Amino acid sequence: MDLFEKCRQFSRADQVKELGLYPYFRPVEQNEGPVVYMEGREVIMAGSNNYLGLTAHPRVKEAAIEAIHRYGTGCSGSRYLTGTIDLHIKLEQRLAEFLGYEAVLLFSTGYQTALGVIAGLVGKGEYVVSDKENHACIIGGAMLAKGAFAEFVRYKHNDMVDLEKVLSRLPADVPKLIVTDGVFSVSGELVHLPEMIEVAHRYNARVLVDDAHGVGVIGEGGRGTASHFGVTDKTDLTIGTFSKTFASLGGFVAGPERVINYLKHHSPALIFSASPTPSSCAAALAALEILQEEPERVTRLIRNADKMREGFSDLGFQIIDSRTGIVPVIVGDVEKSLVFWRKLYDEGVFVNAFIPPGVPPTMSMMRTSYMATHEDEQLERILDVFKKVGTELGMIGNEQPQELAAE
Repeated sequence: MDLFEKCRQFSRADQVKELGLYPYFRPVEQNEGPVVYMEGREVIMAGSNNYLGLTAHPRVKEAAIEAIHRYGTGCSGSRYLTGTIDLHIKLEQRLAEFLGYEAVLLFSTGYQTALGVIAGLVGKGEYVVSDKENHACIIGGAMLAKGAFAEFVRYKHNDMVDLEKVLSRLPADVPKLIVTDGVFSVSGELVHLPEMIEVAHRYNARVLVDDAHGVGVIGEGGRGTASHFGVTDKTDLTIGTFSKTFASLGGFVAGPERVINYLKHHSPALIFSASPTPSSCAAALAALEILQEEPERVTRLIRNADKMREGFSDLGFQIIDSRTGIVPVIVGDVEKSLVFWRKLYDEGVFVNAFIPPGVPPTMSMMRTSYMATHEDEQLERILDVFKKVGTELGMIGNEQPQELAAE
């Protein structure tokens, strides 16, 4: 069979587009944070990872522009060779100091960071131990390590008892790396990190936390999941991204200096990739400075998310409760979820429709997320629209659901 045959046969996306329910790849024409312009109209954005609302901050934009004037648009090489500029070093030092680690190493994307750290660190005969609901980048990193003859095992989602069972079956004298999301990106749940660290110590394993949705969101001054639980000194490695709270693009790993030095010289994802652009680094650095100067942004973010958690629950929606910037509203049925998304969008509210295989078969959802810069009237508008659509579709209230068809 021709390799491309499966591509020609894939029609699900086309069918959804024909119904007018396709929620993906929608272009944003102008971005001002809580309000964006899509298809020539204002839409309240309730699906972005711009948690601190810094992508439109004047200091962040000016920092990126100034960096282009000074360094140009790219670095024209990998960090390993000609692609390191002083901004990379400065950002690494500032991040290490902020997060409370000895050293930091930058990568070009958050996804690449997970690939580069896991596959760069775990070798032949060693183990990657992963939560079953970890982000795709962690699974990708584990599979890349497996391709180099490392071992890959998984444990039940956020289940420390099962983690211990899995670890107890592994050879005691073989190196192991437990990898977990700090804040799980779909549900917004927090990992049980203190318990994980206790289990890891009993089995001589190291712990890596992917804090893409934690840094800038939780912890002291936004220092992330390890800080939230007061275990930064016991968390071996933290990886993160600049594409969320830091209003830019890129990723990083924070940890002991000797480990960071090893990765500099053993991670193909770092050595063979072009380095983060000057404008990306400058924007992330400016965002970090604003976070440190204005920690009240973190407080405001969680206040907004808590308001929405309470609001959705009061309306009668089923949510996944957490203490982060992510508030998922469970719809359940795939088709109803697509219709729900379209009705929200038509009313001027954009959220993320999560359907299988990204979530379990009965857990299709409207994944909402919030910013420090959302105003109360915008949040109230989102709740009003959810109430209207939820009532129309029979999810809340006493009215019977309408036919599942696009308006």
